[in-house]
Amino acid sequence: MSTTPDEATADPSLLCEEARRLAEGGEPEAAARLFEQVLRMGEGPHRARAALGLAVVLDDVGDVAGARDADWIAIGTEDPEYGPRAAYHLALLHERAGERDEAARAWRTVVDFGNPGYLPPALLALAQLADEDGDFETARGWWERVIETGNPQYAPVAAHDLAQRLLERGEPARAQRVLTAALRMIDRETSPYAYARLATAIGIAYLDQAIGAFRTVLEDEEAATDPEVGPLATELLARTLPLRGRAEEAGEVWAQGLTRSAVAGQVRARLRRGFGERDEDAEIPWWEPVVESAVADGSLPALTGEVFGALDHIYALAALRHVQGPAGDPAETHQVLGEAIRVPDDYWWGGLLHESFDDRARRALGPDTPER
Repeated sequence: MSTTPDEATADPSLLCEEARRLAEGGEPEAAARLFEQVLRMGEGPHRARAALGLAVVLDDVGDVAGARDADWIAIGTEDPEYGPRAAYHLALLHERAGERDEAARAWRTVVDFGNPGYLPPALLALAQLADEDGDFETARGWWERVIETGNPQYAPVAAHDLAQRLLERGEPARAQRVLTAALRMIDRETSPYAYARLATAIGIAYLDQAIGAFRTVLEDEEAATDPEVGPLATELLARTLPLRGRAEEAGEVWAQGLTRSAVAGQVRARLRRGFGERDEDAEIPWWEPVVESAVADGSLPALTGEVFGALDHIYALAALRHVQGPAGDPAETHQVLGEAIRVPDDYWWGGLLHESFDDRARRALGPDTPER
């Protein structure tokens, strides 16, 4: 394409600067015209910059096809700075359009340039695409390359993602090593969130390692029935599993421990830890086996909620009848109801139960309702 005399004598560097100023000032169409003028000048050191600038402003005005073409012009110059930047921009365009294969191609182009400023995010994007496809080995390769860059922004993210998959695959020791190495890249003072995220993941990795170690002990029948080892390993495994959302497995661990006659008594004592002292000769209250079962299968919070819900309902029925007065009831019945509603007074949660009833009674009977 021929150029006009003005175009032939114009300084492409000044044109690019003026185009940038126009783009930042909210005049993308005018900026596009100047970038196109630089491109019409043919090959030169400013061609890549102009092509990338054109891609950005065309994207801003909604000309996605034109933006992609301009990105490829910049990539074709093989400029070590603007080439990878254009490939990066092109990858984002494809991702925004949901074009995964084309996005992957653009990210690989960024990687091929090898510019350290754009390499880490491109590698991470490729890892995430492979991970979404369920291709762990490919994703792992990309994640490891991100980590190798030592980039403080992207390497910890890659380490966290890789560690998560390793944990899911039952490789907590490898996950812990990946995370520990990544933690050294982070300045705790300047990046507290990133540091806390990795530190938490390391803790989870240690938990999974502990679960594996305790389970190994219990898989050895001799160790599992050793009074010095088996009951302790049973309790530690059963109490750690719920922390990883595996309460059902915890119940199975307790149940298995209680079937081993050599250590069943010690296992039950550990299961009942915190129940309080009870006279060995005293009759076991009917509710204790229910509580014991709830502790074993991790449903104690649900059981507690059910019990307090039932108590609140029964208490409200008794207290309301007492507040309404003895009309129609024998004095003895009224007295018994009064004694019943005073039972919770000795418990630390008794005041909360009373407040709950007072509020319900005022709403039901009016503000002049007498106290219990």
